[in-house]
This record gives sequence, C-alpha cells and structure tokens, in this order.
Amino acid sequence: MTGAHILATGSALPETCISNHKLSQIVDTSDEWISTRTGIKERRLISKDQGIIDLAYEASKQALAKAELNPQNLDLIILATSSQNDLFGSASQLQAKIGATNAAAFDITAACSGFVISLITANQFIQTGSYKKILIVGVDILSQWVDWSDRNTCILFGDGAGAAILQASTKNYILGFQLNTNGLDANQLCISYQQTNAKSYHNDLLGIKQGQYSYIKMNGKEVYKFAVSKVPESIQQCLKQLQLSIDEVSWLILHQANQRILDTIAEKLCIPKYKVISNLKYYGNTSAASIPIAIDEANTNGYFKNNDIIIIAGFGAGLTWGTVIIKWHT
Repeated sequence: MTGAHILATGSALPETCISNHKLSQIVDTSDEWISTRTGIKERRLISKDQGIIDLAYEASKQALAKAELNPQNLDLIILATSSQNDLFGSASQLQAKIGATNAAAFDITAACSGFVISLITANQFIQTGSYKKILIVGVDILSQWVDWSDRNTCILFGDGAGAAILQASTKNYILGFQLNTNGLDANQLCISYQQTNAKSYHNDLLGIKQGQYSYIKMNGKEVYKFAVSKVPESIQQCLKQLQLSIDEVSWLILHQANQRILDTIAEKLCIPKYKVISNLKYYGNTSAASIPIAIDEANTNGYFKNNDIIIIAGFGAGLTWGTVIIKWHT
C-alpha cells in the first residue's frame, strides 16, 4: 500500500459562546466593527475546568467512532498545536487518554499552518510504508494567550479541535503539496518569550536571565498582505504541478482567519464563493483547529462527493504557509 486517504473526521468545540456584543463590554468595540472587518460574529472559549486534551479527546473520539476503529490499531498520533499544556508536548497525553497504546505520538507546532503540515507529514509516513493508520488532531486554545484588553487581537481568536484519520490505501488520494516559510517576518505574528529583569541569587550566580511568554502579538496589515499574496501563489504552484485547472476544483478550504482574506484569495484564484468553505462567523480563528473543524463540518453535512478535488491551505505564524490538494474518497 503506497497511497493514503482520509478515512474519517471529527471536531469538538467548547460550550461557552462569546458574542461580539459581549466583547464590546470588555473592550472598545462593537458587533458592526468586528463583523465588517473580520466576518466573525461569535467564538467559543474553553471553561475553567476544561483543557486542551479534553477538546482533542472529543474530536478524536468522534473520528474513531465514525471510522469504527479501535484506538489500539492506530500507529501514530500527530497533534498540531501551539498552545500545549506542557512545553515538552501534549500528544502523549492524548495517546494515553484515548487508549492508543500501540501508537507513537508527537506534537507539531506551526500555529495556523499546523494541520496542513501534519497532514503532509502523516502522508509521508504512509508513503514510506512505516505506518498505516494515523490520527491527526489540530487543536488550539489561544484564549489563554490573548490579551483581552487588546481589541486588535482579542476579537479574532476562539478555541476548538478537529481530527482526521489518514489510512493507507492502494491508490493515493493525497495528490500533492507545497510548503513555504519566511522566518524574516516571524515577528509579524508571534507569542514571544521575554526575559525579565527580576534579580535572583541563582540567576546572578549563573549569569542567566529567566522570563515568560507574552501575549499574542500581530501586525494585522502585514499578515493580511502576506496571506492574500502568498497563499494564491502556493495554490497555483500546486495545481500546476498536478496539471489541474481551477475549474476542476470542487472545494476550497482555507485557514479560517478572516472573511476578507478568504474572499480575496478566492477572487484571485477565480473560485466562486459557493465552493469556499467558511465557518469563522461562528468560531473565529481557531488556529490549527480551523481547517479540520471546517473539513469535519463539510463532511458531516454531506458536501463532499466521491472524487471531489479539494484544496486545503493553511497560513500563519512563522511565517509559514502551505497547500495540500486531495481527492475525496468514500
């Protein structure tokens, strides 16, 4: 078996729903201001007694149930997240919680490009024959990393998780991919580690400084310009490599960052709006979770038909961006 296809999907969202009106009670903003600039009307936030693994578990459980797959038959778990509950990684906790005792597990930290990179990585493992069944989970809880007094960022982000199971097959349905990075602009969207000036005996003796991570910082204008220029280029390159035309594309699933970004990219590619999957109105930007949530909702609602050509593109912090083109297989 040298090919792979998506066998099943799942998603999970917190119950707490925060509307734009609610945010207007916290910062100087309004529903009109947020919705006209971003397309977002509300977002979901985890409660005090929830954690990132809880969301990842629920999304994984859904995907496993739909696939009628025993977790012990998984070979690998890839957790795409930039909001781990442990700086050393959280994938092993998910592996333990779902009972996937035979699976290796690791994290991929690439923010909003994380799921695309994880899907490509999983496909490579299957292509080499190393593994046959891989669980990919995109999950982020950036509400814990947002400065809720900064109206430029707090209005954008929500929490959520999405999962997909990639399985080996005799034919390859992961048709091609394109990955890019521009580290020179990493400061345009980041959660930076900052040293503090607090003095301590140990730090003075060792000649070191310690600190902590700051809140999300984003240059919105630069990120917008980056997304609407680089993502269409990536998609066009990927289509060219596969000798596919825009007319052959059934669906476009982009990272759910901003409705203006989605509309501009689709317009540049001459892809009609009815082919563009968008749910950010209800969830905001869920980072690594946004694409798998969108895939699962579209799949659950019966949008995808056998042999549909689907473009999936992620972009964000790093700066990173990537495209993967798949053929849907049922």
